[in-house]
Amino acid sequence: MFTTLIDAETLHANLDNSHWAVVDCRFKLAEPEAGRRAYQAGHIPGAVYAHLNKDLSNPAVTDYGRHPLPPPQELINRFSRMGIGTDTQVVAYDDANGMIAARLWWMLRYMGHQAVAVLDGGWQAWEAAGYAARSGEEVRETAAFRGRPHLEWLVLVEEVPHAPLLVDSRDAARYRGEMENIDPIAGHIPGAVNYDYQANWTADGRYRPAAVLRSQLAEVLGDTPPDQATFYCGSGVTACVNLLALAHAGLGNGRLYAGSWSEWCRDPHLPKATGSE
Repeated sequence: MFTTLIDAETLHANLDNSHWAVVDCRFKLAEPEAGRRAYQAGHIPGAVYAHLNKDLSNPAVTDYGRHPLPPPQELINRFSRMGIGTDTQVVAYDDANGMIAARLWWMLRYMGHQAVAVLDGGWQAWEAAGYAARSGEEVRETAAFRGRPHLEWLVLVEEVPHAPLLVDSRDAARYRGEMENIDPIAGHIPGAVNYDYQANWTADGRYRPAAVLRSQLAEVLGDTPPDQATFYCGSGVTACVNLLALAHAGLGNGRLYAGSWSEWCRDPHLPKATGSE
């Protein structure tokens, strides 16, 4: 079972395994249909496509950020349509170092499905290895996904002020409030520390060794147990990269504030901070 990262060679060796499902998660925030077009032009054979806005998000129910988390029954329905059953090994990939694929990874884990991994190096690693691609759209036979949410992993807005540790997963400039090109207000949640999700990989887009990630994250966590740390970002997507890194480092499961800064900053009654903490 692969539960955090998987390499292209291993995926290629298992591509004909009917118990494996591959999900293409390529997406561009500024051009929402670019990922689907890229998938249609060429994708890992057998892969189905998951759209961040349409498949990995939902109209607001549990949170009111830019990418609200679908409720549990909707997740069950969507995973079933993707052909994910209880014994399915899922591999998610994108072309952004797992930035979007990690969201699907976290959602499946949140619903109790352990056999899910992100392709290390993503689409670029698959192409670089010279493996075949396929064009057009593909579907998998509907499966019976079964799962229950780990509600203790999900933090709602009213719980945020009581979190023992808040980790802002955005880049340092957005965290400090020096720039903001997506949300209406710049800054961060008061008391949060910063750990840029991009610190988890090297220049070639592959994740750092588990021991390196463990050292980096341990410095951020300090004395806070990993399962008491709440990670957030702009809209509950890139924070999942840090949660993936946390798990790959062998530190267990953190918590996700899915509404993130996009929900928090829109409430005029909630405090905002700038600078470093």
